[in-house]
Formats: sequence, structure tokens, C-alpha cells
Amino acid sequence: MKKIAYYLKPYKKEVWLAIFFMCLDVLSEIIQPQLMAAIVGKGIQSKNLSYIVMIGIIMIIFSGISIIGGIGNSKFSAKSGVGFAANLRKGLFSKVQTFSFKNIDDFSTASLSTRLTNDVTQLQNTVIMGLRICVKAPLMFIFALLMAISLNASLAVILAIVIPVIIIALGTIIYKVMPLFQKLRKCLDGLNASVQENVTNVRVVKSFVREEYEKQKFYGTNDKLMKSSFEAINIVIFNMPIMMFAMNSAIVAVLWFGGSQVIHGTLDVASMTAFINYIFMILMSLMVLSMIFIMVTQASASYKRILEVLNTVVDLEDEASAKDVELIQGEVEFKNVSFKYNLEQDETILENINFKAHKGEVVAIIGGTGSGKSSLVQLIPRLYDVTSGEILIDGKNLIDYTIESLRNNIGMVLQKNTLFSGTIRDNLKWGNLNATDEEIIEAAKNAQAHDFIMGFPDGYDTWIDQGGVNVSGGQKQRLCIARAMLKKPPILILDDSTSAVDTATEGKIRTAFSTTLKDTTTFIIAQRISSVQDADKIIVLEDGKIVGLGTHEELLESNEEYQEIYNSQQRKEVNA
Repeated sequence: MKKIAYYLKPYKKEVWLAIFFMCLDVLSEIIQPQLMAAIVGKGIQSKNLSYIVMIGIIMIIFSGISIIGGIGNSKFSAKSGVGFAANLRKGLFSKVQTFSFKNIDDFSTASLSTRLTNDVTQLQNTVIMGLRICVKAPLMFIFALLMAISLNASLAVILAIVIPVIIIALGTIIYKVMPLFQKLRKCLDGLNASVQENVTNVRVVKSFVREEYEKQKFYGTNDKLMKSSFEAINIVIFNMPIMMFAMNSAIVAVLWFGGSQVIHGTLDVASMTAFINYIFMILMSLMVLSMIFIMVTQASASYKRILEVLNTVVDLEDEASAKDVELIQGEVEFKNVSFKYNLEQDETILENINFKAHKGEVVAIIGGTGSGKSSLVQLIPRLYDVTSGEILIDGKNLIDYTIESLRNNIGMVLQKNTLFSGTIRDNLKWGNLNATDEEIIEAAKNAQAHDFIMGFPDGYDTWIDQGGVNVSGGQKQRLCIARAMLKKPPILILDDSTSAVDTATEGKIRTAFSTTLKDTTTFIIAQRISSVQDADKIIVLEDGKIVGLGTHEELLESNEEYQEIYNSQQRKEVNA
């Protein structure tokens, strides 16, 4: 609870002001039945008009105070709730930014989106309503109960029967509905995942004419959410009838026994009027409290899901002895490195990897699908940590560097090319925020992107839609390469980053690497041998193991796996 309360702490002043104004509201309402009883008992019965007017004015004054209290409470409770939600979203987003790839794999993207939006909003509403109703209802209940007992303790015994019935009924409803609300949140995750996946991949859906299939899939997910909602609602709806039954029963009992006391002269009409008003306040407070408990029960599911994110242990953090490094030289060495994504699984992704890349060398990695190529290069910037063995950069273990300073020295073009909404210039500046226009243009030219950029009416100020959907695959790849080159990193990783460009353009990009980044240690993952045959070292991977290491000529002469890949590609080129 402390973790969540931390985000409300900056609004502690507003919280207390909201409570103060609500107390004003409650006290003003609590005194009204007494004033009304005074008008009935001392004003109407004695026909004292001046007394009636005086008490009426006092009632108007207290009504005004009540209005001020309500407005003040609404203002400060809303400010507290909205501010709390904003802080909580910041905290959650900052936490997600620290996640390793493994942590992110544990949560679906849709689930994280729901937690940062819908679940936070649920808690925001709970805080706002809590500072309004959760303050008012208990105070109203306590004060009205005390006033009712002071007026007629024997009639107040009725409440001793009604209140336990209400509590038992409410407890049963909450017990039944709690797991259903948790199920409901998971169904909402599924719905968001379906929408996100479909909208993100709408071009694929349309190209395969799968709109009807996707519609049916969405309908199924939507119906599942609807059924889960109905399951919860079908239990929650019993709350109001039970409360109304208890409330009406209590009113009938009060009128029956109270009326009898009035007839026998043991209770006057004015006191009876005030008592009935307090009974209404008590029962209305209980009814509101029951609704609050349902709301809190629903919010508790969101609370638990948010805590799951905040309490997640980040498995990639700086070691206590880690130090910042301004500039590394770029020598990389793998020593007996093995890796698996999950320590509990039997399958090893990489096993006993050993090689050394000197500064400025180009190291190519080839192999079949699932051979571990991407996993290998993702270990270098510590996107994942090795399971055993060690990776050395400039003779020091990766964990001796802080993660931020290590990644600042590494440029990476991932297998999935990602651009962000903004201009082309904004996207390229991800590589170097302080880059000049001349440096940006030079990087774009080296990545063979300058010409097509200038073909757009706005040039480098052309707006890129989210995910880069308004540029082609090849253009997206070249922009990502330019972004990495602009960083001028000591180590550059290209994960199959030229698969969407033609061989002539790819050749020009490789030439640019050899001139502008000649001191950069470059790791290239490629499918085509023609893309890597000029590399200083070629690593052949198969089932997570190195089965070949050497130059193109050496492997072509002595390595069967490499020969097989080369010959199959040669045959395809001849047949083409």
C-alpha cells in the first residue's frame, strides 16, 4: 500500500482540505433535522412565526455552508485523484523503461497498456470518490447514529438488527464478485491485445483478405469480455435490492414502534420527525457505503495488477562495482558463453560460444532460422544477460560497465525496424541528439537514404507516422541504418538490417561502413553470403553452437555447413 500511497503524497495538502470541506458539509447536514424539529416543536405548535423565520434563516445559512463544503471537497478531491493518477502513470512508465527484454516478455504489451491506462483510471476514480463519498458516508453514519440514539435509544435498537443483515449481505456479495472482477481485467487485456494486433498489422490483414476472420476473432474476445461483465453484474445487482429492502423494513419498523410511542405520549412529533430524518441518513450512508465497497472491490483488481508491475524485480541492473565509461575501443570477446531465456527451461539457445573480435573488424554471423544469431548479438549491449561464461569488452566483463554507458557506446539496428511518430530529422536524431544538419545529411547519404528523403516534398521535415507505416520496408531499413551511423558508435550491430534493399544499394552501404566507420567493430547478421563474404570473420551458427569460424575463403574450403549454404544460394541465383 505504501508504494501506491507514495504517488498521492505530493497532494497531501489537497487530501486534508478535501476531508475538511467534507466535514463542513456533513456537520451542516447533521444539524438540519434538529433545526427542523425545532420548527415543528417550538414554532408551528406555538404558532411563533418569528421563531420559524429565525430558524429558517439558520437552516439556509447551514445549507450554504453545506454547498461550500461540497464544492470545496469536489475541487480538492478531483485535484488529488487526477494528480495521483498522473504521478502513478509516470511511476509505472518509468518502471517499464527499466525492464529488461525478459521482464517485458513476462507481460504482454496489451496488458501493460491496460495497466497504465484503464487500471490507473480505476484507481483515480476510487481516490476521487473515496475523498468524497468514503469520507461523507462514515461521518454521516456515525453522527446520525449518535443523534438518533440521543433522541430515542429504544427505537435505535432497530438499527442493531438491520445493520448486521446489511453487513452479512454485503460481505457475501464482495466474496463472490472479487474473483470475477479479476477475471474481467484479464478479458480486457485480451480485448486490447486483439485491437492492438489488428490495427498494427492492418496491411497484412487486408493483403490476405482476412478481415472477416479478424472480425470474428474480435467478436469472440468482445463476447468473452461481455460475458465476464455480466457474471460480475449479475451478483452486484443484488446489492441495491437488499439495501432497499433493509432500508424500507427499518423505516416501517420505526414508523410502527415510533408511532405507537407518539400515540402513548412517550415521544413527541418533533422528535419523531428528527429521528426519521436521522434514520434516513443512517440507512442512506449504509447504502452508499455498500456501493463504495463494490467499487473498492473492483479497484482492488486494478491495484493488484499495478503492484505486479511496480514490484517486478528487474533482472538486468548495474552491479555495485559497475562504472561509467565514456568511450570504449571496441574489442569484443565471448568466453564459454551459454544462454537460455528462462533458467527453468531445458532448451539452451546458445552453448559454449567462443570468439574474439578486434577493434574495427567486421564480424558476420550466418545460420539457419532459430540458430541463435539474434540472441548472440543481443547479449553484447546486455539486452539479456548470459547464463554462464562471460563477455569482455576491451578486456573487461560487461557487468563492470554501467548499462547506460555501455549502450551509449553501441549502435544497433534490430531485426524489426522501428520508427517513431515525428519528422525524419527527429527519428535520425535518436542516434545523436546534438547532430548538426550536415552530420544528419552525411549519415543519410552513407545509408543511401538521402535521395529518397529529398524526394519527399518536406525533405527531412517529412512526418513519419507511428511505426513508419508511410514509408516502404527498404526506406525504413535505410533510415534505421542512418540513425545508427549518426551515433558513430565503437560497436555497431546490424541484425539482418539490409534484407529489404537490393544488392546494389547494400553494396554501397557496406562501402560506406568501410570508410566512415572503419574503426567501428561491426557485427552483421545476414541471410545472403554475398552480404558478408568480405567480413574479417564469419561465424556459422547451428542450433546455438559455432560450427564454423573464419574468412569466406577459409570456410568455403573447409566448412561443410558454410559450403552447403553457399552452394544452395548459388543454385538459386543461377535458376533465377
